[in-house]
Amino acid sequence: MPYSEDTIKKMLPKIYLRKCVAHEINVALTYFRNLVPVMDKYVYNDGTTKNLMSLTGTIPATINNITYNIPICLWIEETYPQTAPICYIRPTQQMMILSGKYISSNGEVMLPYLREWKNGECDLMSLVQVMVAVFGEFPPVCMKPSAEPEQASCWLQFHRQPEVFTDTDGSLYLSLTREDGQPFQQENETNC
Repeated sequence: MPYSEDTIKKMLPKIYLRKCVAHEINVALTYFRNLVPVMDKYVYNDGTTKNLMSLTGTIPATINNITYNIPICLWIEETYPQTAPICYIRPTQQMMILSGKYISSNGEVMLPYLREWKNGECDLMSLVQVMVAVFGEFPPVCMKPSAEPEQASCWLQFHRQPEVFTDTDGSLYLSLTREDGQPFQQENETNC
């Protein structure tokens, strides 16, 4: 559903700079069509909650020439545009967060653009563009491993670094270890 600037403005409580915030959200939605404005409860680290506007959905990030949809949520406080949005990666159940230089273990986005936010110089559209560029270089999520336990044990057995030994007759042989780290006791023993 396309959102007009007036529709977004009506969603915002009067404490917001409604005209400015609605305009910036509308511009971002024009280019990033998988984002949706939502009024929802935000829970701060100290446990307090507030009804805040958010932009929730996915943004495209090109990683190794493949475009992925990265799930995000940008929380816009009433003090916006004086203060930067609070940004999170919102992984699906099939994804896990890759914490690192720009992403905390709880999924909070920690970009220099956010830390150095300046009213009048920074805006939502530029923030999302920066996220798209950074996530292309530093992916914030990956897919969870989906191997079944039986398959995983086989995979582990055959993807470990084998040790190569020389027998007394000069022939070479491989020594593989089981999942528990012990050598195989019988010739051709396997769990697969």
